Amino acid sequence: MAGTTIEAPSGNTRLREREERHSFGFAKKRDIALVRGQGARVWDADGRAYVDCTAGHGVAAVGHAHPRIAAAVAQQAATLITCQDAMPNDVRARFVERLVEFLPPGLERVFLCNSGTEAVEAAIKLARLSTGRTGVVAATGAFHGRTLGALSATWRPEFRAGVEPLVPEFRHVPFGDLAPLEEALGDGPAALILEVVQGEGGVHALSGDYLVAARELCDRHEVLLVLDEVQTGFGRTGHRFACEAHGVTPDLICLGKAIAGGLPMGAVAAGSRVAPPRAGSHGSTFGGNPLACAAGLATLDVFEDERLVERAAELGAWWMQRLRAIEHRAIAEVRGAGLMVAVEFRMRVAPLIDALADRGVLALSAGPRVLRFLPPLVVERGELEQVAQALESVLAALDAGELR
Repeated sequence: MAGTTIEAPSGNTRLREREERHSFGFAKKRDIALVRGQGARVWDADGRAYVDCTAGHGVAAVGHAHPRIAAAVAQQAATLITCQDAMPNDVRARFVERLVEFLPPGLERVFLCNSGTEAVEAAIKLARLSTGRTGVVAATGAFHGRTLGALSATWRPEFRAGVEPLVPEFRHVPFGDLAPLEEALGDGPAALILEVVQGEGGVHALSGDYLVAARELCDRHEVLLVLDEVQTGFGRTGHRFACEAHGVTPDLICLGKAIAGGLPMGAVAAGSRVAPPRAGSHGSTFGGNPLACAAGLATLDVFEDERLVERAAELGAWWMQRLRAIEHRAIAEVRGAGLMVAVEFRMRVAPLIDALADRGVLALSAGPRVLRFLPPLVVERGELEQVAQALESVLAALDAGELR
């Protein structure tokens, strides 16, 4: 039609279309293309700013573009980027020493890999190699990753659909219920793997009594206790690691996400009950590369110098109080620990996530009815207040019939 103006697609839309053209589509792309970050804020391709309460699924704990991380990476990139694990390296040696100091006491041997999922895979193999047994017990609601071994420990059927059969001899017991756990461990598995706080499973926390009892049951039945702290580790819950709140040390701890300030890294650390594996029984081409280790060293410096663990505890307590002060018929519960916080609704949260984005806030789901907030631990109170006000605005729009 003559005179009709056709609006050009936004920068966000153009970038989404470019990615979708050549991707498998495992991730459903949103029309928000992130191109820059600073602290707890990110900017999209159209220049719009957001308070980032996703932090790359908890990766950006020290914030986006932290200058100390950037400087460490730049310096190491100009020195040595890669060095296979069979060749010792100065940066790797310093990092594993610092990491062991940061971990709960007794976890003194470390394997470095590239992601939390790989850490879980390594823990499963170490448990089987150490015990000579093959069974693995996990919990309902668990999420441990998407590779076949880690996926076998993961609970939700939508993650498993289409790729079964998975690795045999994995069993799930009800989350937080001791009686079926005791029965399952009595069958002599190699390992019990648990999240202290389930992230993808809805931000549900195990009680301290349960975790202590699980440790005792593992000792009694000579089963290795594996704790998946990929999301809860490095201060997220207001403790260095969530298990420390209950005085429980696992035999194997799986780490990832926040470990290297945004660079891909995972790790599994082991205590004395885990037998040393034979050389060559596991490995990783990129695991422990000097670039990621330099970022990890800088990250640990930031955690200690900026008191991010203590900050997460203090801000998280205030943040949950602020969210609980929002009274609305759609809210069922506010729960969490530190800056790992969930709001459970009596409705699906997908439209709420979109509406929050329209108001400059990025958030996650943790199941169809749970809104999850994982902001960088450097987030300011004023930024969290902005998030609370955006949520109140969304709920007002819901009341006005503007959301479905």
